[in-house]
Amino acid sequence: MPYFLLTMTVLFWAGNFVTARGVHGDFPPLTMSFMRWGIALLIILPFLLPRLLRKWPLIRANLPILSVLSVLSVVCFNSFIYLGVQTTQATNATLMQSAIPIIILVFTSLFLGETVVRRQWLGVAISLAGIITLVSKGDPEILRTFSFNSGDLWILAGVLSWSAYSVMLRLKPMDLDGFTFFGVTVVVGVIVLFPFMVWEFMSGARPVWNPQTVSAIIYMAICPSILAYIFWNRGVAELGPAKAGLFIHLMPPFGLILSVIFLNEAVEPFHFIGIGLIFSGIYLAIITGRSQNDKKSPA
Repeated sequence: MPYFLLTMTVLFWAGNFVTARGVHGDFPPLTMSFMRWGIALLIILPFLLPRLLRKWPLIRANLPILSVLSVLSVVCFNSFIYLGVQTTQATNATLMQSAIPIIILVFTSLFLGETVVRRQWLGVAISLAGIITLVSKGDPEILRTFSFNSGDLWILAGVLSWSAYSVMLRLKPMDLDGFTFFGVTVVVGVIVLFPFMVWEFMSGARPVWNPQTVSAIIYMAICPSILAYIFWNRGVAELGPAKAGLFIHLMPPFGLILSVIFLNEAVEPFHFIGIGLIFSGIYLAIITGRSQNDKKSPA
């Protein structure tokens, strides 16, 4: 069961990118982000409200860091992704998520002083080459002129935002249970997103309501938001974080398959080159690097 739940979680996450790309012409990105989390909040609110009241002193004491975590995850990550898929393929968006473990490694080294061995830095460099390949679409002329697709840059900003969130998660109050923490980040995220949604609406960007957009928003609110959270926590509890984390590497193939089936996106050679470089870098930086550190650790 945990293997199935973790697989479905990653499938839901990949589906989020593909769905957003599928309705990008009918749904403004910031409104999409607000509606997704607003509906999710309405669904979980009956279960969340008693916990918020009970834990309010702890929440109030830690509101600054909880707000930062919410802005990095609920607000920035999702909004940047939805902004990105306005002008780039869902394929690129899902493939670039594979670089998150590498970015986290760099952040922990730069800001937390964790030791990174030479082989790991080589892996970082190789993965960076993979990111550049995806962003430049394998075209040296794009690198020379710096004429990058703005959508790819938004996706990269989302990757950086989620990586920063992952590193800062260690600052989450230990006494705050997972569901309440999730609920607080959603509440703060919806509040922060509201003025941006209003600004987007006043600027003339209006959603087109039809069966496709309604089903897309409902899917985003339920599957990659609520169900993915529940399934992921259950899977991590049964298998442990190390094994569960490996399932994230299913996102690129899921993203490719869904993009081809539902969006008719073409898979180009640079996609395979980029993801190959990223995975090679992950192998050097995360897997072999971990074994190197284990050998250096005292028994």
